[in-house]
Amino acid sequence: MTVHGGIDPVIAADVRRGERLEWWTLFWMSSVIVLMWLTMGASQAMKSAVIEDFLSLVPAIVFLLAARWERRDPNRRFPFGYRRGNSLAFLIAATALLSVGAFLSYESITTLIRREHPTVGGVTLFGHTVWLGWLMIAALVYSIVPPIILGRIKQPVAERIKDKVLHTDALMQKADWQTGLAGIAGIVGIGLGWWWADATAALFIALSIVKDAIGALDQAVAELLDGTPRKLASNELSDDAEDLIAALKSRYGDVSVRLRETGRYIDAEVDCPSPADVPTAADLMGDDAAWRLASLSFRPEPSDPPA
Repeated sequence: MTVHGGIDPVIAADVRRGERLEWWTLFWMSSVIVLMWLTMGASQAMKSAVIEDFLSLVPAIVFLLAARWERRDPNRRFPFGYRRGNSLAFLIAATALLSVGAFLSYESITTLIRREHPTVGGVTLFGHTVWLGWLMIAALVYSIVPPIILGRIKQPVAERIKDKVLHTDALMQKADWQTGLAGIAGIVGIGLGWWWADATAALFIALSIVKDAIGALDQAVAELLDGTPRKLASNELSDDAEDLIAALKSRYGDVSVRLRETGRYIDAEVDCPSPADVPTAADLMGDDAAWRLASLSFRPEPSDPPA
């Protein structure tokens, strides 16, 4: 591993585990999409669920691409390596999430305004006519199981490797199984003659997606603008960043400290002359979090002569 490329050996096993989880996600969610599409009918909630499940593939795909880029060494064209690929992947996932959430909100609201009455007919299977709603509900129940399992496994892995893309994907899995439950409510509503239930369920799903997307987009933009590292689940400063700033100020006094996040890594710059004894990452962040500090540099005050 170099300063600007590669994956630290401390987290290499967890990154590999994250990649395996994402391949499993692509497999299971593809099977869910096919089954949902075959039973979709004219249901707005089912349509929303299919689009949402399709969208859920985006974080998994960009995570796999970003992990591949991260392993590349710096070169003449990219002397600082490809670690920021993780930040770009995070922005792509958040943007896709917001776009689809907005689209689904528009579709649901216009359906309610037009007072469209969806219908669910029957389908002939093995010589018997079955209400298509039962098949939709069966498909939705199937769509709930993989996201619950995969999402719960991904959360602790994302926390250990400080990966916002994997964390966003875990949130997406939560949205997936919630979408399944809301979709079942919508189909049952149609069966009871409540024409508005289907579009209302879809709108509930869409607003939940938009809320998560806006939060993720805020974090992604901050990261690309060299903002101080944020927490995985909010736009607040991360605990690692707070601790690192405190450690540097305790050593060098009331100096200006700037931190920025490059993917899962932190670059630090301190406004003071370079000390004779530069502390190690473990000295400043502890053994468990030392891998996050990719670089530490010192910048003399403008009045100080260059070293």
